[in-house]
Amino acid sequence: MTSEVVENEFEFYSKAEKYWKDVPATVDGMLGGYGHISSIDINSSRKFLQRFLRDGPNRTGTTRALDCGAGIGRITKRLLLPLFKTVDMVDVTEDFLTKAKSYLGEEGRRVRNYFCCGLQDFSPEPNSYDVIWIQWVIGHLTDNHLSDFLKRCRAGLRPNGIVVIKDNMAQEGVIMDDVDSSVCRDLDAVRKIIRRAGLHLLAEERQENFPDEIYHVYTFAMR
Repeated sequence: MTSEVVENEFEFYSKAEKYWKDVPATVDGMLGGYGHISSIDINSSRKFLQRFLRDGPNRTGTTRALDCGAGIGRITKRLLLPLFKTVDMVDVTEDFLTKAKSYLGEEGRRVRNYFCCGLQDFSPEPNSYDVIWIQWVIGHLTDNHLSDFLKRCRAGLRPNGIVVIKDNMAQEGVIMDDVDSSVCRDLDAVRKIIRRAGLHLLAEERQENFPDEIYHVYTFAMR
């Protein structure tokens, strides 16, 4: 539980904001020096997502997606804009969202909103999104804030919409990273928070072909 490793909530959030302000607004910056894994990541995410976008009575729509912890728009550009008519982006770092406007190029005109906000304070517009994509950012929320945010995401889904989390998983327990002021939870802790938010897991997958030295990465789809 984050309550065991986060001593001061205000400090936990403000330290993270300060950390990201100093990170270069590049793909390599977004990925902590692992920019070379971006294509592997995007290709796996696309395969994972497309199983929900295929034909069928419960098919997830392709009208609108939300990119949470969007940074400069790496996922918006390569995963979401090719699949959805419009995308909204939310990130706590204003400089990243400013950079996104040039990084996204011509297709960026289909980004409707750039929300500058921490996810602990952000509410997706109710009944608005087919997919809410949350990648490499849940570690910046306490358990309570993550659970509450996921509840708001659930309310933000359109019929047959899904919430997707893709993130690092610890082997056991909750590990604090003092450098970027984040936590890494194990699989059980994340599943517990998902259930607490009233969401049901539809699929869970471990990312393959990532460097051995980094945390295992898992993708969850839920509604």
